[in-house]
Amino acid sequence: MSEKDNAQSLVDHLTELRRRLVVVGVVFVAVLVAAFFVVDPIYHYVTKNAISGVAIELNAFSFWDGVGVYMKIAMLVALGITLPFTLYQVWAFVSPGLKAQERKATARYIPYVFVFFLAGLAFGYYVVFPLAMTFTGSLNKQLGLVETYGMADYFKFLTNIVLPISLLFELPLVILFLTQLRILNPLRLKKMRRAAYFALVVVSVMITPADFFSAFLVLVPLVLLYELSVFLSKRVYAKQQAADAERAEKYK
Repeated sequence: MSEKDNAQSLVDHLTELRRRLVVVGVVFVAVLVAAFFVVDPIYHYVTKNAISGVAIELNAFSFWDGVGVYMKIAMLVALGITLPFTLYQVWAFVSPGLKAQERKATARYIPYVFVFFLAGLAFGYYVVFPLAMTFTGSLNKQLGLVETYGMADYFKFLTNIVLPISLLFELPLVILFLTQLRILNPLRLKKMRRAAYFALVVVSVMITPADFFSAFLVLVPLVLLYELSVFLSKRVYAKQQAADAERAEKYK
């Protein structure tokens, strides 16, 4: 292929990528607008004291606190809903370079993106967040502090815990997708196990309050997710090896 053909191919790929990014942006904005209709019930649900077990009264310390919180909730809803669509666009962009069997296999993962995201959201909100609120609240009382929380700080604290956990729950799907693309394999994942465990320990400490129990409670499912990823990657890799061997035998 000549340099001119290579340049034209690169331009075509970049044009296709830009088109898909524009489509993702349009869908995200449309979902963001629709999300404003569900912000109010979500806001009242996540500020219930029954979840955290800590009685708090939220305050606005600036005129824009309410607007900022509403925007943050709407953007999180839009992010969760458009995440599968975004990954579909990524798959559609790279699928021409995949074999028919690989395209079919990777396409099956896309619906599970939303499921795993919701699982991470539920774990972060119903398990980790109450522990964090209880820990910080008890420490403040021990120090004799008067707890006066701003609504913006409350939601920043909430999202800093829940959102990273939700995204980390996508780890098995990401590893499976990369295995299908032959970028990762179970042998490489096993070699990376120590480094991966260390990274998960750092993440669990960063997104939880400073007590061992909370960090351990987050670390356990993250480690299980990594091991699940290795197991699933092993199955996919074995199928790939069998298919390659069959193909080599056929065209020998």
